[in-house]
Amino acid sequence: MKTKICILLTFLGAYLTAQENTIKILPAEIQIKTAVLPAPEADKEAAMVYGYDTTGNMVVLRQGSNNLICLADDPNKEGVSVSCYSKKLEPFMKRGRELTAEGKNFKEKREIRGMEVAQGKIQMPNEPSMAYIYYGSEAGYNPDTGELADGQFRYVIYTPFATTESTGLPDKPHAKGMPWLMDPGTFRAHIMVGPFN
Repeated sequence: MKTKICILLTFLGAYLTAQENTIKILPAEIQIKTAVLPAPEADKEAAMVYGYDTTGNMVVLRQGSNNLICLADDPNKEGVSVSCYSKKLEPFMKRGRELTAEGKNFKEKREIRGMEVAQGKIQMPNEPSMAYIYYGSEAGYNPDTGELADGQFRYVIYTPFATTESTGLPDKPHAKGMPWLMDPGTFRAHIMVGPFN
């Protein structure tokens, strides 16, 4: 009898732990509302949005008709972070998501994408391409309204292979919110602007 009780308690404990670790997927309309927070007001309605279905898989929540693709907050990550970016960046971004799903770390993703850009498998944009990021804490997020009270903006302008010499930008900021060039001379060179606090 004691053995049966022990087994029952073990299963009950495992069940309760599994329930605690279940990721809550927000309704599509809330995911969309949050995903487009970083986008310019005029572009929010027509942006394409990727989010998560009830099983936690990334899916298209809304087709778009303008130049922006937005990503809903990843329910598996701490805090809230959403972004919108130019469609021209989608081959680069999509490949990053695929490599993440394969379990590749940051360094591996960078090396693989760099090689694939060099081989012509990933086409990077020829002109500067924008990405908008908005992020904040779990505590500042209202999952009923999709609003983020303590959100901060960060802007990223991808300029593949740009250098400090070609742009006149420094490779590190010397004041909050100033533009600077990250990863100069590489396929993922980009101008960082913000955060501003």
